[in-house]
Amino acid sequence: MHVTAHILDEPAVRDAALPITVAQYHRLSADGVVPERTELLQGIIVEQMTKSPLHTFLVRRLAAWLAEAVPPAWHVRKEEPLTLADSEPEPDLAVVTGSADDYRERHPGSARLVIEVAISTLGIDRAKSPVYAAAGVHEYWIVIPETRSVEIHREPSADGYRIQLVRSSSGDVLELALPLATPLPLGRLFG
Repeated sequence: MHVTAHILDEPAVRDAALPITVAQYHRLSADGVVPERTELLQGIIVEQMTKSPLHTFLVRRLAAWLAEAVPPAWHVRKEEPLTLADSEPEPDLAVVTGSADDYRERHPGSARLVIEVAISTLGIDRAKSPVYAAAGVHEYWIVIPETRSVEIHREPSADGYRIQLVRSSSGDVLELALPLATPLPLGRLFG
């Protein structure tokens, strides 16, 4: 039984909880206090879920497509951190500017595209939307295998994303808000 999960449901306790900073999170991680399979979301340490075979399959398929589709001035990161103002999520995939060499000493502070595959994490992945919008992530996708759909969030602002679309596997094509070599038919993603 997770008492902490229930205690945070109480608004008075939630309002009194003390978030930690990204620097504190890094120190706790370096000291071995924080388990490795976590991420920091708005000052709260969140345990990451175990990856199912379907999750791994979809992330690999999307990574292969993105590697071929994104322009040379961008590169694809897989399950690697983005260091944001009060968060350090590790999205399943992120398309960032520059080359991998540009991030030897720091993680990116934003991305052009972030993709999360939601097998059992849909609520958490939706809660990440304002985090990514505040960081200026241009486009955020939540891939939902259960409904064979993708939620697309575009036009970030301080209040979240201005545009939310849902694309289903009924023949829709996924296209990024940047030039692509090839669009991705959703049927191919889930098929």
